[in-house]
Amino acid sequence: MQAQTGQPTFLERFFKLREKNTTVKTEVIAGITTFIALAYIMFVNPNILSEAGVPKEAAIASTIWIAALSTMVMGVFANYPVALAPGMGLNAFFAYYVCGVLHLHWTVALGAVFFSGVLFLVLTISHVRQAIINAVPQNLRVAIGVGIGLFIAFIGLKGTGLIVSDPATFITLGHVTQPTTALSLFGLLFTGALMARNVQGAILMGIVVTTLLSMVLGYSPVPHALTDVVSTSLPHMGETFGKLDIVGAWNYGIFSIIFTFTVVELFDNMGTLIGLTSKAKMVKPNGEIENLDRALTTDAVGTICSAIFGTSTVTSYIESAAGIAAGGKTGLTAVTVAILFLISLMFAPLIGLVPGFATAPPLILVGALMMTDIGKINFADFTDALPAFLTIIMMPLTSSIANGFAFGFISFSFIKTLGGKAKEVSLDHVAGQHRIPHQSVHAFLNETKAVRGTSLCLFFVDILSGVC
Repeated sequence: MQAQTGQPTFLERFFKLREKNTTVKTEVIAGITTFIALAYIMFVNPNILSEAGVPKEAAIASTIWIAALSTMVMGVFANYPVALAPGMGLNAFFAYYVCGVLHLHWTVALGAVFFSGVLFLVLTISHVRQAIINAVPQNLRVAIGVGIGLFIAFIGLKGTGLIVSDPATFITLGHVTQPTTALSLFGLLFTGALMARNVQGAILMGIVVTTLLSMVLGYSPVPHALTDVVSTSLPHMGETFGKLDIVGAWNYGIFSIIFTFTVVELFDNMGTLIGLTSKAKMVKPNGEIENLDRALTTDAVGTICSAIFGTSTVTSYIESAAGIAAGGKTGLTAVTVAILFLISLMFAPLIGLVPGFATAPPLILVGALMMTDIGKINFADFTDALPAFLTIIMMPLTSSIANGFAFGFISFSFIKTLGGKAKEVSLDHVAGQHRIPHQSVHAFLNETKAVRGTSLCLFFVDILSGVC
């Protein structure tokens, strides 16, 4: 890149473009790239939330508004080339477990999201989040992500109709010759082929092509006027804005749900930010990540606002890697993404025409992508393999991320102890493994009156609360 001369512009000064050796043009192109890779969330998230009873038009508006505003803050406040939006996995937990299995009203679920955001903000400000993350064994951290991936894929398979319920075997192969199922299968294979060829925006292209094909074949409504595609009156969040039931969430005593939202957000967001900042070369030689506290604070406040707006938990998106690969290094990339999200509000009528069977294949593909880290699990050691396996398998089979946590962490404690490796669940082992001063860990637990021997007991409480 050629050296930049002359007086720096406002954008160059504010986002430190010259210091990062980048230009406005590069950052804008990177932002467009990230938006194309991430735009599918505008189609997928409203469909998932609508199955929980959330009004779809309001779900579309809240999804776009929270993605735009939280991404804008991430760019301006943290100067990160990272986009935020309602998280995949957490939206499924919100719709299919909290509202589906537990039969809670979506307003109560929003109350739980609000509490989780407040808790995450407290953990961020107090710097406790790093201690919690370090207390969790690496194998279980990986297993959590893999399990959530399977859970998302399972939901996607049900949405396509490729699997259906069966009284004898619980689930079985669906009717693949049914038109909507065949269209979903086409979308899955078409999008998968695009991803295999590393086509940018493959998921968005798959949704668009599948929707157009369904319109041609008569299985989706066809827009008949310009107003069916573009609207000058922006979609509003009136049916969801401020509708969260904080009192209902508190009275229900849903500690396990709030805890699950918080823990998933904690690990997912931290893992994503570590990966993205490393790719963007934002990690200092001593391992410190630039403005990490600001990025995590933005995410926590975004989660609180998402509950107020009427959508599920906001998180940083790994799709931001596409923009970083295109040269994005600063918050100007995120600001570009935010502006594109705001522009997309005009196309809300078009988003509403996208059928559920067109947005189901991306769930399967996202699940497949989340499986890539499974090779990092130490299956050679059965005391690591069994807890990881239970974490992974129990999430999709019980339709609950919380149950996966519980079985994995409790089995880890028991199998390590009974297998003669009790030291691996001790504080001293955790401190040594992550190079944390032993006295710091003990001081933290003493100060907070936390339970010794890692946070496994919290997951035991999770199971008890579910049973009681």
